[in-house]
Amino acid sequence: MRISRDKLNKLAHTVADTLAEIPECDFLEDRNTIRQEARKALEKLLLEEMKIDAAARQKIASQRKIIMEGSQEWDILYRKYYNDEVKKLGL
Repeated sequence: MRISRDKLNKLAHTVADTLAEIPECDFLEDRNTIRQEARKALEKLLLEEMKIDAAARQKIASQRKIIMEGSQEWDILYRKYYNDEVKKLGL
């Protein structure tokens, strides 16, 4: 799923603000640096998710039989292949 730049920034702000509210959490850097690092981490996770999604879709497309997206068979195969890709990455 593609998330807009604004939504990604909003998520990063929320992460930094939530961490700042935790009494046991002390920042060694300023809040903006924390927000930027949270944004980088979120971008990395979303990129990995896009790669996993593309790999699962490619496996389905490479089947001998044409499997229509949205069908029960497609959904089952997608979940299987998606989970296989996640396991490969050790996530």
